[in-house]
Amino acid sequence: MAVHVGSSSEWQQLLQTTIVVADFYADWCGPCKMIAPTFESLAAKHTKPKRIAFAKINVDNQRDVASRHGVKAMPTFIIFKNGSAIETIQGANPPALTAAVEKAVKLAGPTAGAGFSAPGRTLGAGGQQRQSLQRPLKWDLNNFLNAIINFIGLYFVSLFSLDPYQAAANSRYNIHNPVASAIRPGGSARGTGEGVKKPVPKATFRTLADLGED
Repeated sequence: MAVHVGSSSEWQQLLQTTIVVADFYADWCGPCKMIAPTFESLAAKHTKPKRIAFAKINVDNQRDVASRHGVKAMPTFIIFKNGSAIETIQGANPPALTAAVEKAVKLAGPTAGAGFSAPGRTLGAGGQQRQSLQRPLKWDLNNFLNAIINFIGLYFVSLFSLDPYQAAANSRYNIHNPVASAIRPGGSARGTGEGVKKPVPKATFRTLADLGED
């Protein structure tokens, strides 16, 4: 919305805004009344507090302000940046005024919230990303479970054996056993189509009578 300047001091304070678009007009000026709706529309669209301001200055009431900026015909539009005039449009020319205002708006720079103009993410939009992040966790869990199974298997194999070290070394639960690691879960050796039979371990339990015979 355009500001109607009522005094020279008010005008000086308004010039502290980054961009000021001033409309110097007179009540008796016909062309001023014709282009007034265009000016008001631009003001409603582009006004930004402390960044872009639109001012209407009645030359009959503010002669010192009009004289200071060399206004001699109405309507006269002057665009100020940081208190200095950068462009002047004389006459009722809506296209020229619109183009000048849009150019000045760009000079004012982006608004404070421009950095947050990126579209937000909706719920569920990141499902694929979350799934990819969960995959390493799933694989780590499988490895952890396999490690527990191997540990328990080695524990019981060595527990019920007279030679725990050798039994653990030959066990299928020993991941460093080349024979066990070469056997796939289906029972086939790597690189061949034939199954590899696991050697049947000898009985490791002996009675007291057997020990006496030895």
